[in-house]
Amino acid sequence: MTRRIAVDDAALRRLSARVAKKLRKAGETLVTAESCSGGLLAKCLTDLPGSSDYFDRGWVTYSNASKQAELGIEASTLAHFGAVSETVAVAMARGALKHSHAQHAVAVTGIAGPAGGTRDKPVGLVWIAWARRRGGRTRVHATGYRFTGGRDAVRRWTVVAALKGLLEP
Repeated sequence: MTRRIAVDDAALRRLSARVAKKLRKAGETLVTAESCSGGLLAKCLTDLPGSSDYFDRGWVTYSNASKQAELGIEASTLAHFGAVSETVAVAMARGALKHSHAQHAVAVTGIAGPAGGTRDKPVGLVWIAWARRRGGRTRVHATGYRFTGGRDAVRRWTVVAALKGLLEP
């Protein structure tokens, strides 16, 4: 998915408010596990008054060591798949739920740039995983994206995609 237009703060607020409304209505809470977005997702969700009604906590696990220590991701998983992978995004979302009482988790991992990309994992590649816990069962799904633009654009489009995913049934 490529994006050429900028995402402004007002658009992020509107999407965050829609997510907040949905979570409040359901009486549910959310946790975030972020890497390439550096906490921007949690910031957008907590910029809204009363966010403690629906936002439990967030992790910024930028390094592989923090992904292991904070979210319980196995070193072998990181070594085999790499931090920027569907497998690690799913593990981050599961780990965030495991270490909280929330019903929802969203995890993001990617390469925001301007450096760090490879042929197989270019700048702009982002994996997002959404997890939902209900009745003792956890359902997780993930989607890979390819965003264009500078570092800020990649991070903002990552937040847009993560929030939109939370709005899906």
